[in-house]
Amino acid sequence: MKSSFEIVDMECEDFFRDLKEGDKIEIYTDGSCLGNPGPGGWAGVFIFHDKRSNISGYEKETTNNRMELIAAIESIKAVPKYVSITLFTDSTYVKNGITQWIGTWEKNNWRSSSGKSVRNQDLWVNLVQIVKERQIEWLWVKGHADCANNNNADFIARSAIVTSYMDNTN
Repeated sequence: MKSSFEIVDMECEDFFRDLKEGDKIEIYTDGSCLGNPGPGGWAGVFIFHDKRSNISGYEKETTNNRMELIAAIESIKAVPKYVSITLFTDSTYVKNGITQWIGTWEKNNWRSSSGKSVRNQDLWVNLVQIVKERQIEWLWVKGHADCANNNNADFIARSAIVTSYMDNTN
C-alpha cells in the first residue's frame, strides 16, 4: 500500500522540542475511510496546556480500522519517549485491542478467540513495539459527538483523504 505522511502544522517540531521529561500531553486520534476498503486518512491532534499541533497522512487503498491504528501509531511515534501520553480514540477496536485483547492474541500466536488470524497483525505488532517503553493512558471518546478535539481529529483525517486525491492529479 502506498502511504503518505505529513506534518500539517509547521510548528509541530517546535511543539515537541519544548516538551520536557515528566510532561504529559493529550492526543486525539482518528481514522477515516471512503468506502471500506477505499482511500483513507488519519490524524493526531496534540495538546499541551494552551499549545496545539497535529499530524496527518493517508493511504490510497485501506480500511477504517487500519487508519485508526495508524493514527495511534504515528501519533505516539511523534512524541518523545520521556513524555507521558493520554491518548483519546473513538475506536473501541484500537482501545480494547491494545488494553484488553493484545495479550491473548500474542499468547495464541496472533489468533483470535475464534481461531482466525488477527486482522492488521502488522500494525498491532508495530503498536506493541512502540508502546513498550512509554507511559500511555488509553481513553475512549464517543465519535461524532460533542468532543471538539475528536471532531477536529476527524476533520483533519477526512482532509487527508482529499489530499490523497489532489496528489493523484499531479
